[in-house]
Formats: sequence, C-alpha cells, structure tokens
Amino acid sequence: MQPATDRALRLGVRVLAGTFTFLLVLAAGAAGVAALLRQLEDVAGEPVRCAAVDGETSWFLETDQAETAALIAARARQLDLPARAVTIGLATGLQESKLRNIDYGDRDSVGIFQQRPSQGWGTVEQIMDPVYSTDAFYEGLSRVDGYIEMDVTVAAQAVQRSGFPDAYAKHEARSRAWASGLTGYSAASITCTLDDPGAGSVDAYVARVHRDYAPAGEQVPGVSAAGDAAVVLDAPAVLGEDEEPLRAGWSLAQWSVAVADALEVVEVRHADQVWTRDEGAWAPAEEPTDDGQVTVLVSTG
Repeated sequence: MQPATDRALRLGVRVLAGTFTFLLVLAAGAAGVAALLRQLEDVAGEPVRCAAVDGETSWFLETDQAETAALIAARARQLDLPARAVTIGLATGLQESKLRNIDYGDRDSVGIFQQRPSQGWGTVEQIMDPVYSTDAFYEGLSRVDGYIEMDVTVAAQAVQRSGFPDAYAKHEARSRAWASGLTGYSAASITCTLDDPGAGSVDAYVARVHRDYAPAGEQVPGVSAAGDAAVVLDAPAVLGEDEEPLRAGWSLAQWSVAVADALEVVEVRHADQVWTRDEGAWAPAEEPTDDGQVTVLVSTG
C-alpha cells in the first residue's frame, strides 16, 4: 500500500502546485488587463461627446446629436416659440431618429422626425432638409391647442400620431435639460469634450448661424467677422431685439458649443465665462463680454 500512498501524495502535490500556478497566472493576467485598460484610458482621455448639466446630472449626446439639438432649439427661437416647444421637439427627435437626419424608417418615414411624404409632410427631398422638417414639426405643434400645458408625450403624439404614443415620455428629462441650456435659461450648462480641431472657417460658422436662426433663405443681423478666426454676435439682434440680453447671449453661446465639433470652434466667450475646446468646460473669463455679446473663435488649421 505504501507505493500507492506515495503516488497519491505526489499527485496531490502536483494538483496543488498546478492550481497555485494557474491562480498566479490568472492574477497576473487580471493585473495586466487592468493595467492595459488604465493605459488605454490615459491615451483616450475623455470621451468625445456633449452634455447638458442639470444639477448633479449630465445628460449626454453624441456630437452629431448635439448639432441637431442646436438646430431644433434655434428654429424654435426663430419662430418665436417657447422653451417648452424645444423640449417637445427634442423628445420627439430623440424617439423618432435619435436626433439624426436618417434617410430611412417605417414605411416611407424619413428625417429627424420620421415624417412621411404620404401623409402630407412634403417630398423626401424637403423632409431631408433639417430646417424644413423642423419648421414643419413646429407648424404642426403650433396647431395643437394648449400644448404648452400638456405632458411632453401627449403634445408630441398630437403631432406625430405614432403607433407608440407613450414612447416620448422617457426622453423628457434629457430634452428639458438641453432645451433649458440652448434657450439660455441655464447658463454655462452645455459643454462638449472634443478632439483637437481641424481646419474650419469663419464663413462656415457664419453660414450656420444664418441657416439655423434666419427665416429660410434669409440672413439675421448682428453677426460680424472679427478677423480670420473670430466672430462677434450681438445676441438680441440675432434673436430679436426684445430678448433679454444676458439670456439671449447664453442661448447663442451654448448653441455655439453644441456645434463646435462640426464647425471647428475652439473658444466661446460670453458674460464672465469662457468655454475652450482644450478644457471642454466653462470657466471664469479674465475679460468679461458685454451682456448680449458672444465672441467665438474658430480654428483655421
């Protein structure tokens, strides 16, 4: 019996040694994976995205979604609609297309709001124009009596006639935070963390201001280039002279941050705050601007 006992003992020792070795390798592997993840995080830095900060909550959008949100808010301002309309528009866009101007959908639905040519919203070409489709949505919303007092999902459904009438409600908090920032009610609440800029142009930025804020095919006053890389905005002139200057300025300043990725914006300055692409956040400015004035710097390469 002694040889069998020895063999069993040796086998047990080998099993224990193998298990111990496996655990060491596993631990080393886990440590290696953790270290690799830390290295990747150090290299990648902050995610490229935008946020509307509401208290302690950050409501994130991808940069292309933020650009669409900026348009939806701007068209409401041009049409003299309240911030509540912007909240409803954003919630509808989030549900219908995730705030993307897509060329497909259920049956013949296309665009940000998934409007259907067969239901009289316009041609496919018209609906794929984000300014046209946004104005068309707001025209429909304006015909809904009492929409300002309605729940967001009820107001949206009155326009959309969706097969999922309650689906818009889940986007209300995110939409309200973005609407509040883009209409200037929440100061310094919209931020973007972005990659290094490419080559932009003052002309492209100015053209986008006119596209988003002017009646179709027209231009708004109060926009002036200040050299090759800077634009100065007189916010009450852009939005309407009866606008409260400080809030109007915050509306345009945060619109400028929301479109910063597409238009290669590197700095936005308003009141006593400045947003920079390097920091991706608002911070106190050494030289405050006048109420209602927004200064934007664009990378020129």
